[in-house]
This record gives sequence, C-alpha cells and structure tokens, in this order.
Amino acid sequence: MSIWEAILVFFGKFLIFYMIGVIIIYTLMLILSLLKLRKEYQLDKEELDDDFLASYYSKPVSILVPAFNEEKGVVDSVRSLLSLRYPQFEIIVINDGSTDATKDIMIQYFAMKKMNRVVRRQLETEEIQEIYQSTIHPNLVLVNKVNGGKADALNAGINVSRFPYICSIDGDSILEERSLLRIMKPIVASNGEVIAAGGNVRIANGLYVEHGAISSPALPNNLIVVMQAVEYLRAFLMGRIALSRFNLVLIISGAFSVFSKSWVVQAGGYDKNTIGEDMELVVRLHRVLAESKEKKRIEFVPDPVCWTEVPSKLSVLRRQRRRWHQGLTESLWRHKRMTLNPRYGAVGMISMPYFWLIEFLGPIIEIGGYIYLVFALFAGDVYIEIAILLALLLILYGSVFSMGSVLMEAWSVNRYPRIRDIYRLLIMALTEIFWYRPLTLLWRLEGLIRTIFRRKEWGKMERTGFQKKEIIS
Repeated sequence: MSIWEAILVFFGKFLIFYMIGVIIIYTLMLILSLLKLRKEYQLDKEELDDDFLASYYSKPVSILVPAFNEEKGVVDSVRSLLSLRYPQFEIIVINDGSTDATKDIMIQYFAMKKMNRVVRRQLETEEIQEIYQSTIHPNLVLVNKVNGGKADALNAGINVSRFPYICSIDGDSILEERSLLRIMKPIVASNGEVIAAGGNVRIANGLYVEHGAISSPALPNNLIVVMQAVEYLRAFLMGRIALSRFNLVLIISGAFSVFSKSWVVQAGGYDKNTIGEDMELVVRLHRVLAESKEKKRIEFVPDPVCWTEVPSKLSVLRRQRRRWHQGLTESLWRHKRMTLNPRYGAVGMISMPYFWLIEFLGPIIEIGGYIYLVFALFAGDVYIEIAILLALLLILYGSVFSMGSVLMEAWSVNRYPRIRDIYRLLIMALTEIFWYRPLTLLWRLEGLIRTIFRRKEWGKMERTGFQKKEIIS
C-alpha cells in the first residue's frame, strides 16, 4: 500500500470513528429528551399554569419586538401578544428604521399617539426618535429609532422597558395563548435561580391566522419549508432538551426567549458587532455567571410554542444558514478561553467542546465524508468497504435521528395533529441526506469561510406574511 493509499484509508477510518462518536452523543441526547418529554406528557399543564398563576404577579415581563420592514406580519404578531394569558406585561415594538410602512401600519391599526416617556440609557444605542402609545391598549408601545440592527433595537427596547424580565420575539412571530406563562414557569418556580429560558419554535409558513392566533396547524406544500420543519424538530426536541437538563444550553432562539433584565444589562446587553447576537449573549451570560461564581441556570422549555416564518426559497435559506454558522463561529471564537477551562464548569468542559467539535467542525467533516463516498465508487477495493459503513452511518446520523424527533413531536407536543402531516415529515426525514443536508453543509462551510475573511452581511429575509381565513356571509 502506497503512502497516498494509507492516508486515504486513515481518513476513511477517521470519518467512521467521528460519525460513531457523534451518533453515540446524539443517542444519549435522544434518550434524555425522551425521558424529559415522557415526564412532561404525564402532567396536566393547564392545571399547573393555574397553580402558579398567583406567583406570576411578582414577575412582570416587557415583551420586545424588534421590527425592520415587517409590515406584512407585525400586526398579527402584536395581536397574538395582546391575547396572551399573563397577569402583567407590556409590549414594546421597536421600529428599527424600517423603509416600508411598518411604523404607519402600527400607528393606524392600534390608534397610537406620541407620548413622553423617561428612557433610562442603561445600554448605548442609536437615537430614539419618537415613542408612541396605543390609545386602545395602554400596554402597547412603539419605539421609532434610527436603524442600528437587531441587537441595537433590542438594547433600545431594554432601555425603554419598565419590568424586570424581558422577552424577545421576532416581528413575524405568533405566540400561543399560554406560551408566556409556560416559558416563565421555570423562572418563577426557581425563585431566581433560572435567569433565562428559551421556548420551542415551529414553522408558520402557509398557516392561517385568526385574531392573532394560529388556526388548524398544518404543513405547507413547499418542500424547502417542510424540510426546515424536520430540522427544527431535531434541533429543539432532541438537542436543546438534553443540553438544558445539565445547564449546557448555549443557544436559545431569538424568536422566543426570556431573560432577567438585570443580568442582561450586567453582561453588557446584546452585542451589535456580531451576527449571532442571540447565541453570543447566552455564552456571555454563562461566562459572567461563572466568573462571578453565581449558581444560576439557563433553560430550554419544550412546551411553550412560538410560530415563525422561515425562508421559502433556496437563495434566502442559503443566506440564513450561512449567517447562522457565521454567528456560531464568531461566538465560539470570541469566548474561546472558556473551552476546556474548568473555571467555567460543565459549560467550559462539555458544552464548548461539543459545539466546537460537532456544530463548528461538523460541516467540514461531513462534506469530507460525502466526497470520500464519491471517490470510493471510482476507486473500489478496500475503499468500498469503508464507504459502505460510512454511508450507513450518514443515513443513521442524517435521517434516523430526524425521524425519531418527528415521532417525539407526534407523541408529546403534537402541534401537527393531522396524521398525513406526520407521514410527510417522516418521508422527508428519509430524503434529508440526499439533497437537503448536503446543501446546508455547503452553506455552513460558506459561512465559515466568510468568517475567516471577515465578511459580514445580514442578508434580507423575504416575508410573505400569514394567510387570513375568509369569512363568508
């Protein structure tokens, strides 16, 4: 065997051992998630909501909705927030220099008037130009400011907010009636030990909205959107539930998350100089907590659901995934000193290495696996045996775990009640490794390359808005 052949055989075996390691980790995550969901499934959640209702009065929440060119979905989003079951909350929509009619639509639809409000500048932001208050809903406020990006808009919302907890959601998101109650439950029940919590996110493309609420959830026909539904189930139901159990969560979605305002301000607020401001803030909070020797937790809550719009075109999806991986890379690199540092406890010794080895390096190694499979088809001999085993591992890693997540959704949370939707999700999960996963791996690799060359571009998310049911008289 030549040196070149020996290197190829070694690389093939390395890929196999890497995939086996990842599969073992994902299997443990799946088991932990199943145990957690089984426990949740046996509880009467509505009864528990009522049991804790009195305690929520001491934890009022400021809901922050950063909006840039969200004219198509912002009204439905705000209407869903106004219908939330929660004792005391305010809604602050931050219009971040939109160039469309976002501001005018909000003012007209909710009958808003200019108001004088004292703003405590705890965090530096772009200039706030005006503040409006709804004459119909006194707890609804619109902040009009100079464009500074999502992180800057959230920091401005923090400055304007009056309450000790902040909930950030996207301008196109729809919350279910009890979502805020349930995402706040670990904070209320822990008596301050939990300082942040992230909720579950589901895909709202093509769904009907009535009075700010999702009506009859169903999967859309767009295959790209359906594949993202599978992906979201795997990420939220399997990955984050397992990591949350041991306080190892580094990502809670900006589409729906709650934080203790005092800890966010102490950590310096959202960073305006990074693409992934959501993850960066969570990692920084873990760092601040460890350095101040505080025993606090950041949790993921599987039950409260937020519905949000996702890309329906490959070009838009490519920009989003490229941006996500860029944000992940920036956050890990910025806090690299935490990696394998016992000072930061389990986050430094387990969570950071996990994200470096699996989330960061994963695209490079998996793409190497696909290239190796193609090479083995032409090279034959010993490479075929390695390639067959590698292909089986890729199928197990890429499709079987996705199918497991779909079945967990059907068994526990069950936000897709139609049986044909579950079948569609299972079928699409089987096809993932043949077209969708290779594409996302390439886009994530592209994000890594852009990080190396320090190219930052937010990209534009094209909104289609929610569908309305026609009322026939």
